[in-house]
Amino acid sequence: MCADASVRLDVFLSAVSGLTRSRIKQLMENGYVSYYPRKTTSARISNDECYRHEFNDTPSPCKAGTVLKEGDIVYLEIPEIKPISLTPEDIDIDIVYEDKDLAIINKPQGLTVHPAAGAKSGTLVNALLMYLKELSGINGEIRPGIVHRLDKLTSGLLVVAKNDETHVHLSGQLADKTAARVYHALLEGVLKEDCGTVDRPIGRDPRDRKKMAIRPDGRRAVTHYKVLKRFENYTYAEFRLETGRTHQIRVHAKYLGHPVVGDAVYGYKTQKFKLNGQLLHAKELGFIHPATGLPMRFNSELPDYFADIIRCLK
Repeated sequence: MCADASVRLDVFLSAVSGLTRSRIKQLMENGYVSYYPRKTTSARISNDECYRHEFNDTPSPCKAGTVLKEGDIVYLEIPEIKPISLTPEDIDIDIVYEDKDLAIINKPQGLTVHPAAGAKSGTLVNALLMYLKELSGINGEIRPGIVHRLDKLTSGLLVVAKNDETHVHLSGQLADKTAARVYHALLEGVLKEDCGTVDRPIGRDPRDRKKMAIRPDGRRAVTHYKVLKRFENYTYAEFRLETGRTHQIRVHAKYLGHPVVGDAVYGYKTQKFKLNGQLLHAKELGFIHPATGLPMRFNSELPDYFADIIRCLK
């Protein structure tokens, strides 16, 4: 594939392949990306000779941040996905919609989306392997079908892709911000503004690599918020994601000075309610169906523990 001008290598490959940038970086590290920068030579002998001398014969080192120039050539090899070594598990999950291309899952609080180091069982992926016959393999063998994630202690809707074509299409909608993701949260304190936008970059917290933080060298993160109801010491709010960074809403809520209730990582140490996690719920999910071209919209009711607290505050 010939590269466009003035774009990062990982951004370019992510855009044309539908793979996440972290997956692209992984493929680079394992030798699946070759980069041939265009030479600046002006030698002209014949069309064939000119073509042979226009590009370097040996690939240059691949770095995610390499800025491509017009005419550079990049080869991306997507390796065949190895047979999934994960074990299907009979874990109860709420499949609210399913067709031959995708499924919509209403994830409960406490369920991890996919396996990670030291945790290869008891995840949503293990359950999906039990209940769905096919899953896309584009995100690797431990994340089959996973287009986007929710934190373990966040509940709500997410979409799962059954094939690579659907996965690429849905990833593109998330990347170009045409997919709608709406969350409801209960925040500590009373938020004064009726609505607003937080546009602050997020990166790894330098003091704790397990946490995220607002930092100038982070990736741009944009969250729109709106107050739904104010209580004496709390605010029930809606959040709409424009970008999808790790812990984005939780970090931006903390930035506003009103962390999510029940958030043990970014919130208050002392909590009034006995909770098993933050009161953050992915309530609405909207996108264009990759196969039919029709708009799809899903809405999920608040979990009982969340709804009970809202009723108690009223």
